[in-house]
Amino acid sequence: MGDVAAVLNGVKGLSDEEKSQVVLETIAGGSVIWLSNLKKEFEKKFGVTAAVAVAAGPAAAVAAAPAAEVQTTFDVILQPVTSDKKINVIKVVRTMTDLGLKEAKQLVDESPKPLKTGVSKEDAEKIKKEIEAAGGSVQIK
Repeated sequence: MGDVAAVLNGVKGLSDEEKSQVVLETIAGGSVIWLSNLKKEFEKKFGVTAAVAVAAGPAAAVAAAPAAEVQTTFDVILQPVTSDKKINVIKVVRTMTDLGLKEAKQLVDESPKPLKTGVSKEDAEKIKKEIEAAGGSVQIK
């Protein structure tokens, strides 16, 4: 125990960052048996189980990630259209967007471009079906 007191006195004047470095270097240099005993001592002293915390941590993060990424609005991106289908696609674009003939033609000619943004999944699928029926294609993002 005398050595422990000397070590503790040696780190008293260090900053928190320096103390962390001392602990990390000490752990990195420890044997597997020493680390196993250290883990057991932590569990006893603090009333925790390291195995549960390690297993639950990554699993909980993975389970929470899909829930956080549920997308509710979508962008419909008009893809390039072949020249033989362009007129039909322009007609559908005009009805969906209330654009004039010139603007609708420009949108189709300059595709890929957003056709609609921030729409629901159902609306995006409806737009996709209408554009595909006219001979075009869209990408839903």
